[in-house]
Amino acid sequence: MDLDAPISIQALASHAQNPATILCCNCGAPIDGTLSAGALCYDCIKLTVDISEGVQREATLHLCRGCERWLQPPNHWLVAAPESRELLALCLRKLRGLPKVRVIDASFIWTEPHSRRIKLKITIQQEAFQGTILQQTFEVEYVVAYQQCPDCAKSYTANTWRAVVQVRQKVPHKRTFLYLEQLILKHSAHRDTVNIKEIKDGLDFYYSQRNHAEKFVDFLSSVAPVRTKKSQELISTDIHTSAKSYKFTFSIELIPICKDDLVALPIKLAQSVGNIAPLLICHRVGTAINLLDPNTLQTADLPSPIYWRSPFRSLADVAELVEFVVMDIEPIGPSKGRFLLAETTVARASDLGSNSTTYFARTHLGGVLHPGDSVLGYHIGGTNFNNPHFEALEKSSLYASHIPDVMLVKKHYARKKKSKVRNWRLKRMDRDEGEMLPRKQDQDRIERDYEMFLRDVEEDADLRNTLALYKAGNASKAGGRRPTERMQGVEGNEGKMEVDGSAATGDGEDENEDDDGNLPKIDVDQLLDEFDGLHVED
Repeated sequence: MDLDAPISIQALASHAQNPATILCCNCGAPIDGTLSAGALCYDCIKLTVDISEGVQREATLHLCRGCERWLQPPNHWLVAAPESRELLALCLRKLRGLPKVRVIDASFIWTEPHSRRIKLKITIQQEAFQGTILQQTFEVEYVVAYQQCPDCAKSYTANTWRAVVQVRQKVPHKRTFLYLEQLILKHSAHRDTVNIKEIKDGLDFYYSQRNHAEKFVDFLSSVAPVRTKKSQELISTDIHTSAKSYKFTFSIELIPICKDDLVALPIKLAQSVGNIAPLLICHRVGTAINLLDPNTLQTADLPSPIYWRSPFRSLADVAELVEFVVMDIEPIGPSKGRFLLAETTVARASDLGSNSTTYFARTHLGGVLHPGDSVLGYHIGGTNFNNPHFEALEKSSLYASHIPDVMLVKKHYARKKKSKVRNWRLKRMDRDEGEMLPRKQDQDRIERDYEMFLRDVEEDADLRNTLALYKAGNASKAGGRRPTERMQGVEGNEGKMEVDGSAATGDGEDENEDDDGNLPKIDVDQLLDEFDGLHVED
């Protein structure tokens, strides 16, 4: 035999890599003896080792039935929808021993809604022995227990609020508050309110926290011309820690000038805002008062700080509008947006057939008026105004000759006395009317103001673009009366909301029985479909 014969290296390598095989001590399966731990195969390890041994299989969740919030220990209350990510995270945090393992997956298992049980399917991983990683899936059951949160408990006591926002406007109607209510609903600015109470000249919004009230005050300042005052009242003091408890009151006063009002500016103020004529019409109210001169189409914006330096009241409001009939109209001048300057000859509708008195006037409604149309305006020549600014205009040598007899405001649409069912609705806030219910005459006035506001929404496209209008349900088509419905499930803290949009009874004026075919209508494409997903009850 030749001792120097070559030997294959590959054969030596393959001989060295053969593992040391042993038998599993439990089932007798061959396993690698160098890597096995405890002389067990992988299947026997899964059967004998429980990596979820230290994880809870049962736990309790606390839910407040008043606000539907979940308790996150120690004292935080969390808003979470059923089977949401927030609720899943809360459930996982409640389990003791879960942070010691690695969570791979977690999901909800369906349970009956009335069972007050929540089940989770959790998949975890952990290293059982050195080099051996196990994965296991198990179920956890949670019992839902009811517990009242401090905010709901506080609502049943005398100290229900910490801050109140008092919104006031000293005018004889509620049209401004109706518009402000729609803006609040559209932007959900009342979400944090504890209670809303209706007062004679406005509304009171109650809050459990001061910062919520300040946030609402900022919202009002961004949508309306207001003046704000703040006060605070000391409730209690801890003599040991010097901790004090206050109640805060925010007084919000709206400018008492509304849309379509006739105003007479102080002469110095009129000269300072663009040398505009002092006798004007308020054609829009936003963060400032937008004034219009129908004779020249000149406009001026009057911000709230400037107004409160020299406040004034309106000469007349929409309740004093007089119906005129257009006898002749001729456009004469430039247009400015939707306004077109025109010269018109009008006569009072009440004078037709009794006398032939006509009035000449310039108007900004040249684009919408035609001979034979009805138009609403102020009869200045036949009215006595108890107003110092108007008296200053009559004595002024510069402006006395420019005071018109008639100032036209808007086109008038003849409507039937029988209420018209509209194809759209508006949401209404649920409020506390107080201890005294409104009298019958007050209720009639509220209905007239609301019907006038609905007509303004129909006739004014710019006003309509700032509101949220909804499609009317089938309940409104059943009859002509105005149904009062409540819409449930809108927001977590909003509670119930009244839904109102059908026409109310006429405002008491003599209206023509003409056909309503020429009335302005709102396109269905401009309406929202939120009513379809909500439960509406009569």
